[in-house]
Amino acid sequence: MARKEKTVKAPKEKPSKVARTKATKATKPKKAKPAKATKPSRAHAELLSSEVVYQGPLFRVLHDKLIEPSGKASERDVIRHIGSVVILALDAAKSKKDPWIVMERQYRHAANQYLWELPAGKLDPGEDALTGARRELEEETGYRAKKWKPLVEYYASPGFLGESMKVFLAEGLIAGEAHPEEDEQIEFRLVKLSEILKMIEKGAILDGKTLTGVLLFARLLGGKAKK
Repeated sequence: MARKEKTVKAPKEKPSKVARTKATKATKPKKAKPAKATKPSRAHAELLSSEVVYQGPLFRVLHDKLIEPSGKASERDVIRHIGSVVILALDAAKSKKDPWIVMERQYRHAANQYLWELPAGKLDPGEDALTGARRELEEETGYRAKKWKPLVEYYASPGFLGESMKVFLAEGLIAGEAHPEEDEQIEFRLVKLSEILKMIEKGAILDGKTLTGVLLFARLLGGKAKK
């Protein structure tokens, strides 16, 4: 009988290091480049018409027809407000790392509850923001300050509210007699920054301007301490 010949399988060739490197480079997915933001055709909207639908002592409501910067036609109801100032007034005489801050507690009907807040108020027509901040602090708390510095400016709800809020840092406090407006019933006291931060963590402070001012100041203060 004829003997069966064994078939010998040829050994598989291993790709060289160069080949493996090329294969890896070929199959490795490329990182996607971040999409570039498209710039609007113009910086501001083109206002076609503006109708006052409500006029009150603090603000007015407008119904605007406009062409947005993107070129899209739109209609918006906007609350126009002259602007407000917020004062983060602090006494760092005992501790610069944990200063005392002037806080107010008053009833806010829109929120249907009492809120803890930084002193704040509306600007008078044509009034400079720093002048308004000095006036509001003295009216509501009686305090005056030797040193003033702008901290931040922001819009609380820019979707429909045009109110700009300018926050000032006031230092070197001098106590005096408060003389709030007739419709204002304000309770104020000095509270340590560390205590205010604990209140924020517990959800005991709901006022936006206070959250913005205190948290930014605490971050800036922490940055100075690390240097």
